[in-house]
Amino acid sequence: MTLDLLMQHLTNGISLGSLYALIAIGYTMVYGILRLINFAHGEIFIMALYFAFYGVAVFSLPWYAAFIIAIILTACLGMLVERAAYKPLRNSPRITIMVSAIGASFFIQNLATVIFGGRPKAFPTVAFFTDVIQIGSVSMQQLTLVIPTVTITLLFALSFLVNKTKVGMAMRAASKDFETSRLMGIDVNRIITLTFAIGSVLAAVGAIMWGMKFPTIEPARGVMPGLKCFIAAVVGGIGSIPGAVIGGFILGLGEILIVAFLPQLTGYRDAFAFILLIIILLFRPTGIMGEKISEKV
Repeated sequence: MTLDLLMQHLTNGISLGSLYALIAIGYTMVYGILRLINFAHGEIFIMALYFAFYGVAVFSLPWYAAFIIAIILTACLGMLVERAAYKPLRNSPRITIMVSAIGASFFIQNLATVIFGGRPKAFPTVAFFTDVIQIGSVSMQQLTLVIPTVTITLLFALSFLVNKTKVGMAMRAASKDFETSRLMGIDVNRIITLTFAIGSVLAAVGAIMWGMKFPTIEPARGVMPGLKCFIAAVVGGIGSIPGAVIGGFILGLGEILIVAFLPQLTGYRDAFAFILLIIILLFRPTGIMGEKISEKV
């Protein structure tokens, strides 16, 4: 393999890893506070694609307006899922909340099938993002550079929110202990709802860029990206935002490089994520940047 071809594959791997990282942060934020996985995250992802698609294709909105509205609607959907599937069961056993989250996942997926139909649709392309640029001997779409740029920007913004603001302080307090946080005057329910909204915004941004990179959408389209991003969060250390980013990049680069060096394994590309998950669970169950935590009571 020539150096130029290797750089091409590395560029594609970083772009894909950035997408995984962005969506994985949504998983890890919810887990960081509730210590539970939002199994509907993949379905929220696909709904963002449909919101953007119909904004452009049906309502003839400019792409930037459709994308912004899709992000807002997705944030509202995330808060609705939290209110419907999580909040009523806040004091219930964890297994009950987990079953409710799985039920919400299936409900959203089937609702999307009923409303939007099961036939695949072509996600609208934007000329600005699909234009090919040349950097040295490497050719790529502008989207390939936009994706990691957006991911890094949102990561810094999220880090600032979590570490430098009162809302972030409240999030960190709620992640440690609900009851103590309430005694300190923190509205825990509001913080949890806000966390779901932020996670859904990240999923929406990731979904829109995913749609432009892989321009086919259908109701079950979010299942595999959702699983892979969950795996990325576990690999990096579920509950750790930097860990989710690291896990996303490892997964994206690994997938692309396996196909590049071992093209005969292209059909097993998705299996790489699950093999990586098994290895991590065997040798470092807390993930690369995860810490051992005690269960909340």
